[in-house]
Amino acid sequence: MDHRSGQKRAVEFLYPPIDPFDQRVIAMADGHRIYVEQCGNPNGIPVIVLHGGPGGGCSPAMRRYFDPTVFRIILFDQRGCGRSRPHAVVIQNTTWHLVSDIEVIRNELGISRWICFGGSWGATLALIYAITHPERVVHMVLRGVFLMTRSELDWFYGGGAGAFFPELWARFVNAIPSDERGDLIAAYHRRLFSGNVMEETRFGRIWANWENALASIHHDGPLGESPAEYARAFARLENHYFYNGGFLEEDGWILREKGRIKHIPATIIQGRYDMICPPVSAWKLAQGWDNCEIRLIPFAGHALSEPGISEGLVRAMDGLRRF
Repeated sequence: MDHRSGQKRAVEFLYPPIDPFDQRVIAMADGHRIYVEQCGNPNGIPVIVLHGGPGGGCSPAMRRYFDPTVFRIILFDQRGCGRSRPHAVVIQNTTWHLVSDIEVIRNELGISRWICFGGSWGATLALIYAITHPERVVHMVLRGVFLMTRSELDWFYGGGAGAFFPELWARFVNAIPSDERGDLIAAYHRRLFSGNVMEETRFGRIWANWENALASIHHDGPLGESPAEYARAFARLENHYFYNGGFLEEDGWILREKGRIKHIPATIIQGRYDMICPPVSAWKLAQGWDNCEIRLIPFAGHALSEPGISEGLVRAMDGLRRF
């Protein structure tokens, strides 16, 4: 890794901004309408971009990690967030619905196989999709690996990360009565799905602010309030998935099923000081996976926008131009 990456802004490693050459909404059979866009080279190497959260949605910056002359870049907003509709709704919204949506998108766009690019929850979804449809994935580029395990949730919502940020953790915990603090995911679930939009928005902001404050090693403390509509959708969807264990049949399911994807090459870009998704998960994933290369970025946290992370991801994708 270039030692200068920590001295440059993340945007300096990215390709110039681009606009989509195709935007569409795909109506799924169960009433969800999924926003999809394509950028770059219409005849290029297809890469599907899986955003984090769940509930984070895509942004224009996500188009810029790929050489637009080489790659056909496909982005979509997962169910209930971004430009997909209905907004902030968790009915018919599970991991398996998202996996099905990805297949619908692939078929509609006439793509046989593609690269999966995802970070945080997007890495989780990429892994689950590849395990389910290994014949459709030629390579995976993963950032900030999250394996959807109980121990990872306990780290972030049970006080592990809070030991490093006690003042921020206190703000997250103190919003909940003391007799409910034994299970903060469940306590927030009751409030994020109370039916009172004002209450849901207030607790959605607290939930989102806790995660946002720890995303980057370059910030130490709150970054301001998230927009109300975004925060409510993000928090409801993320909490819904975490409350239900990612809708996986057992804890540790991804590692159990890893054998189904060991033949697929993968590149992991992982911040050494990722407080949201600590590097131990990425390390466990890479163990025994001969086709997986893990690159630990020395002075980086979780955020896609960190200079070292951005540089690592662009380098990884540039290395795949040979496809």
